[in-house]
Amino acid sequence: MIQATFTDRKVMAELVAKMLWEIKAVHFNATQPYKFASGMASPVYIDCRKLLSFPRIRSTVMDFAASVVLREAGFEKFDCIAGGETAGIPFAALLADRLSLPMIYVRKQPKGHGRNAQIEGNMPEGSRVLVIEDLTTAGGSMFKFIDAVRDAGGIVDHGIALFYYGIFDEGALRFADGKVKLHYIATWRDVLAVAKEQQLFDQNTLNEVESFLDAPLAWSGRNGGISSL
Repeated sequence: MIQATFTDRKVMAELVAKMLWEIKAVHFNATQPYKFASGMASPVYIDCRKLLSFPRIRSTVMDFAASVVLREAGFEKFDCIAGGETAGIPFAALLADRLSLPMIYVRKQPKGHGRNAQIEGNMPEGSRVLVIEDLTTAGGSMFKFIDAVRDAGGIVDHGIALFYYGIFDEGALRFADGKVKLHYIATWRDVLAVAKEQQLFDQNTLNEVESFLDAPLAWSGRNGGISSL
């Protein structure tokens, strides 16, 4: 049975941002930047996996995700939901349950033994697949899963991330070039708005975070990280 709350888009974004703050999934530190695997330095870090440990928040976020998909993509657009290894897998299961759809998951690479499968579950040729991740920055990891589904005969025109950085031009171009419509609930701008409203940090930290969001690679380069993707 589909359970989706058709809440106003801006309200959903604000509420998810507040939930992320409440469960301490958001971290701001302008003086000791976080260093990502890509080499980028950042004053912000988010851990969406923590959502899984808070049932009421988790349930509300997944209701919002179902609402976004139904509103922006349609009611009969998909044959299954695919979660990317590893963080996307539990969220795929939750969303598939909300939308009454089958679920598959996609490995980062073929497992190297047995059937050497990269996709686990039943995905008939020509299946219309919605790929979900907990968050995406510029879309690189999501497209690894999208490409794997396409290579296996699936059709991917849509993806959803519970949280989208929304600060990289490269991300928008990647999804446009890959012919995938990205859906999401909240972005860093929503999280920053809550931090400002609730005065969670001093003004200098907020200014540095805003400077990063306005020009992330330039900020990274000034703070010991890479300056280009």
